[in-house]
Amino acid sequence: MDTTPKPPSDTMAFQTQPLSAAMLENLTQLGYLSMTPVQAASLPLTLAGHDLIAQAKTGSGKTAAFALPLLSRLDASRLQVQAMVMCPTRELAEQVTQEVRRLARFEANIKVLTLCGGSTMRPQIESLSHGAHIVVGTPGRLMDHLERGTLDLSALNTLVLDEADRMLDMGFHDDIVTVARQCPKTRQTLLFSATYPEGIAELSARFLRDPKSVKVQATHEASKIRQRWYQVDSDTRLDAVTRLLLHYRPTSAIAFCNTKQQCRDLVDVLSAHGIEALPLHGDLEQRDRDQVLIQFANRSASVLVATDVAARGLDIAQLEAVINVDVTPDPEVHIHRIGRTGRGDAEGWALNLASMDEMGRVGNIEVMQKRESEWHELAELVPASQSPLQAPMVTIQILGGRKEKIRPGDVLGALTGEAGFQGSQIGKINVTDFHTYVAVERSIGTQATARLNAGKVKGKKIKARLMKGLD
Repeated sequence: MDTTPKPPSDTMAFQTQPLSAAMLENLTQLGYLSMTPVQAASLPLTLAGHDLIAQAKTGSGKTAAFALPLLSRLDASRLQVQAMVMCPTRELAEQVTQEVRRLARFEANIKVLTLCGGSTMRPQIESLSHGAHIVVGTPGRLMDHLERGTLDLSALNTLVLDEADRMLDMGFHDDIVTVARQCPKTRQTLLFSATYPEGIAELSARFLRDPKSVKVQATHEASKIRQRWYQVDSDTRLDAVTRLLLHYRPTSAIAFCNTKQQCRDLVDVLSAHGIEALPLHGDLEQRDRDQVLIQFANRSASVLVATDVAARGLDIAQLEAVINVDVTPDPEVHIHRIGRTGRGDAEGWALNLASMDEMGRVGNIEVMQKRESEWHELAELVPASQSPLQAPMVTIQILGGRKEKIRPGDVLGALTGEAGFQGSQIGKINVTDFHTYVAVERSIGTQATARLNAGKVKGKKIKARLMKGLD
């Protein structure tokens, strides 16, 4: 008996679009049973060959919205770069690459490469020399390859600018222009952006041909994201964050600040209260940024304290709460911030602090959300437990990564074999070029580190250490 889920027969079914039978079958196997609003609005336009400006938030299904048209135009028999996706961050580029690869499974041997800064050039150059169909990368690194002559765009037929507003925020305007100028003029260009600042209009006027526009309103189910507001003043704001965390006790939370200095100050305050918090802002080196994200994503830190620009492109699973330490001046940014919690079937808290000076911004958010804010008193916040707020996991850093041909299975095998731990005690394993990071249950952190140092991985002695924040 065939138990494969059947796509719906309504107007939101992918079968209503001119996609190949193999692509439709792969979509069904991947669980893509019906189109999201941005897919339903954009696919008829992009599959017909039109340039597109789409205003849609992270988590709206936009990756499939641009991946399906570029895959439809791809000639797998030509091992040349036919599509390029520009992303603001390495993290988003890697997410996009993974999703494009899944969507490309309907045809064998479609090669997708990630080209981002923070990684050495030589492996990327070698991969490009062997050919690729699709490249996904950050503007600076794509420009580096073009300058070196290692990236040939002569066969390109689709250019995607993903999260274009974020790329502009991060200062990539000139890099985008430089890269786009080297693409064939006859290409299709798809621009996706959560907001529509002035720079987007300027980019679209320069690089898109008679584009069609699609806007999907950024809204969230009120029942899934519970919002509460608390009035504070400048003296109580950072202390109020501590009180929120000890009252609600989320396993995983992002605290958004408007400035880098506010991030630093809040991390200091939380650390003084024994709460493990990691900073994420524009002054961090790429190495530190990578380590912060690995530790937060693998649940080794309860709180990520971030600015909006630094947090762009992040999609952390099982985020229980978002705390708005400052009210953002842009109500759409507020919508995007809180939309990081309550994903899928999960529920989430959006906890907001506002001073009297910020009430005008709160009013703008109320207008956009079409509902009044729910206010609560700080006095209601009492610690739910006397035990410290600790993340469930800790991270062990191993000296050695891809360069030493270490794979996640090697580390898992070392821990569950000779070291004697249960697989259920091991969390995410991230392998980078020179290091490997493995999350283990907090209770076994010290013991697991000692056993790794005493044993071997892939038949070789290794050096391992238990990480503590940004050290």
